[in-house]
Amino acid sequence: MAVVSMDRQYLVARPLCSDDSISGQYGKLYRHHKGLLHHFKEYFLICDSQRVKNAALSLLPVIGWMKIYRFREWLFNDIVSGISTGLVAVLQGLAFSLLARLPPGYGLYTAFFPAMVYFFLGTSRHLSVGPFPVLSMMIGDVVLRLADNAPVNITGFEELTLEERRVVVASSVTFLMGIFQLSLGLLRVGFIVIYLSDTLVSGFTTAAAVHILVSQLKFVLGLNVDSKNGILSIFRSLEEIFRNISQTNLVDLAISIVIMVMVFIVKELNDMFKSKLPVPIPIEIIMTVITCGVSYGFNFTTRYNVTVIGDMLKGYEAPFAPNVEVMQQSVVDGFITAIVGFAVAFSVAKVYAVKHDYTINGNQELIAFGVSNIFGASFRSFAASTALSRTAVQESTGGKTQIASLISAMIAMIVIVGIGFLLEPLPRSVLGALVIVNLKGMLMQFREICYLWRKDKVDLVIWVVTCASAIILGLDVGLGVGLGVELLTVVFRTQFPLCSVLANITGTDIYRDRKDYLCINEPKGVKIFRIPAPIFFANIDFFRDKLVKAVGFNPLRILRKRNRALRKIRKMVKSGELQLSPTGLKPLVHPDADAREDEGDIEDLDQPVDFSDLPFWVNWNGELPSNIYVPPVPIHSLVLDFSAVSFIDISALNGLKTLLREFIRVDVEIYIASCDAYVFEKLHNCKFFDDEITTSMFYPTIHDAVLHTLEEHPSHSKVQEYEKEAQFKVSSIQTEGLNLRRTEKQVCTTRL
Repeated sequence: MAVVSMDRQYLVARPLCSDDSISGQYGKLYRHHKGLLHHFKEYFLICDSQRVKNAALSLLPVIGWMKIYRFREWLFNDIVSGISTGLVAVLQGLAFSLLARLPPGYGLYTAFFPAMVYFFLGTSRHLSVGPFPVLSMMIGDVVLRLADNAPVNITGFEELTLEERRVVVASSVTFLMGIFQLSLGLLRVGFIVIYLSDTLVSGFTTAAAVHILVSQLKFVLGLNVDSKNGILSIFRSLEEIFRNISQTNLVDLAISIVIMVMVFIVKELNDMFKSKLPVPIPIEIIMTVITCGVSYGFNFTTRYNVTVIGDMLKGYEAPFAPNVEVMQQSVVDGFITAIVGFAVAFSVAKVYAVKHDYTINGNQELIAFGVSNIFGASFRSFAASTALSRTAVQESTGGKTQIASLISAMIAMIVIVGIGFLLEPLPRSVLGALVIVNLKGMLMQFREICYLWRKDKVDLVIWVVTCASAIILGLDVGLGVGLGVELLTVVFRTQFPLCSVLANITGTDIYRDRKDYLCINEPKGVKIFRIPAPIFFANIDFFRDKLVKAVGFNPLRILRKRNRALRKIRKMVKSGELQLSPTGLKPLVHPDADAREDEGDIEDLDQPVDFSDLPFWVNWNGELPSNIYVPPVPIHSLVLDFSAVSFIDISALNGLKTLLREFIRVDVEIYIASCDAYVFEKLHNCKFFDDEITTSMFYPTIHDAVLHTLEEHPSHSKVQEYEKEAQFKVSSIQTEGLNLRRTEKQVCTTRL
C-alpha cells in the first residue's frame, strides 16, 4: 500500500460556489431520460444489419471465440483436458444420479446433452456443464415426494414402474427448471443472482453437503433403508440408519473406506504437486477400474450380497414430453433449482473469466442453461449446472475453450453407446464413497464461521441461519429462510444507518466524523450532519430522530413554544403589562408565574413566527420576561451531507420537507451539500421547492456550504486567524511527532 507524504500538496483557487451558480455559469444540461416505452420500442422495433449481427453473436457466443481460436496452440490442450474431464464426468454422472434417486445410467445423459447445447450458447470458456450434487439432491427430494410417496396423485403413474416414475418426475422438473431459466434470460433479469450473496450460497451449499453425506451413508454401509424428505428429514434418516446399523454389509463398508482413503490421499498429492504434474492423477478412474475388476472376479453380488450398478442403459432413448401434472406440483421446486443452479454456475464462471481475462454475460448464461436443461430433459436427463471439482479439472489440465467440454461429452457418449456394460459390476458403495470424498470442499466451508466471526457478524448470522435452516427444514425452505434473513439485513442496514456529525480536519477542506479525530475544528453555530444511506419511507423517522439528537433540540417543539410565547407577549402588550426598553422587553407589573399558556389551535402553532402586528422583533436567544421561557437555539446553520443519498421516495420527500421547514421556521439556515443530480431532479419534479425551501440551499461540497455560512455570520468566524493558527498547529504536530491525547484536543481545536 502506497503511503502518501503529508508534504505533498495541491492548491485550487476557485470562487465559492452553490449548485445554482455552477448551473448558471457553466451551462448545466437538462437531459431528457428515456422511458420504459422508448426502450421497449428500441429493443423490439428497431432492426438493422448491425443489430442482427450483434444478436447472432450474443445468442451464439461460439462464433465469437471460434474466430480467434488458435488451433496449433490450443487444440492439443483442449483434447487432453476434454479426455480428463470426460472420465471425471462419467463417474460423477453415475454417482450423482444416486442423489437424484435415478438409475446410474441417466447421469451419463446429464453429462452429455446439456454440455452439447452449452457449447454453442454459453459465454464461459472453462465451465464444465453436467450434474451438480446439490441440484441432484434437490431433484431427488422431488422424486421422493411425487414418485415414491404419492404416485397415485398423478394421472398415468399407476401404469409405470417405480423407476419409470422417477425418471418422468426428474425430467419434468428439469424441463420446468429450464423454462424458468430461459424466461429469466429472455427478460434480461440475470441480475437476480446478486440477491444470493457468496455468504448465503456458502451456507446453503454446506447444508446441502451435510444432506448429501447423510444420504450416501446407506450406500456406504450397504443398508436397505427408506429415504426421507421434508422438515427434519435428515434426523429421521439418521434415526433409520442407526436403527439398522447392525445389518451393515462389511464388504461394502471396507470397500468404501479404502476408496475414500485412497482418493483423499491422492487428491491431496495432486494439490501439492500440481505444478509438477502435467495432469492430475485420475485416482477415481483407477479405483473404479480396480473395483470393477475385483467385483466381477470375486462375484461380489452373489457371494457378499453387494449391491452393484447392474444393467446399464444401452444407447439413447427416444425424446418424450414432460408430465404437466408433475410440473404443476413442482413449480416452487423448479424455480428454486433454477436459481440455485444458475447462481453456482455463474459464480464459478466469473472466477475463471477474471482469471483468463474475458467477459461473460449473465443473461446469456441463463438462456444457455435454460435451453440446455430443456433439451436434456427431453431426453431424460436431470438438472445440470456445474460441479466445482469437474470445472477445476478442465481448467487445470489446460482447457482453453468449450471444445474441451465437447470432447468430455463425447467420452460420456462413448460410455453410453459402447462400453457402459463394463461398469455393471461396480458396487454402488463405490459411487457413494466417491460422492462423500468429493464433498470435502463444501464441508470445509464450516471454517468460514471463524473467519466471519472476526470480520463481519452480520454475514455470520446469514451463514449460520441459512445453513442451520437448510439442514433442519430442508434445502428449499432453508434457502427461502436464508434469503429472507439476508434481505432483512439489507433493510436494517439502510433503515438504521450509522449517521454522524462531521467536523473539519484542521488545515484542510476535508470533513470527517468528529468522534474519529482529535485535531478537528467545529465551526461555531454550524452543525454538519451526514446520513450514509438512501432516504425512504422506512428510515425517514430514524433520520429525523438522529438529526434532532445531533443538533440538541427539537425544532417543532421550539417553534410551538415560540408561538405560544408570542401569544402571551401580544396579550401582555395589549393589557399594558409589557413595554419595550433599551435592554429588551420589560414587564410593568409582576408577572403571574402560574399563568396558564394559551394552547390555541395546534396547527397555528406550527406556522412561522409572525411579528407583523407587533412594533418590535423578539430575540429569542436574548433576555425574555421571567414568566416566558423559550429554549435557545444553539446553531444558526445546519449542513446536510447528501453525498451517500442515492435515492429518495415520495414518503421520505414529504417528511424531509416538513423537517426542513421546521428548522427554517426557528431561524436555522439549511444547506444541502453534494446532492446527487438524480436526487435533485427528483426533488424538482416532485415540487419540493417553494418560498421557504429553495434551490439556493444546495452546494457542491460541504466546504462551500460552511464557508458560505461563515460569510453570512461573520461574528462567528475569524477565517484568516484560523488559517494561520491551523497551519502552525499542523506543522508542530508533523515536525515534533506529538502523541495527541484526549486531553490535548483543545490544543488542536480552534474556532473556524
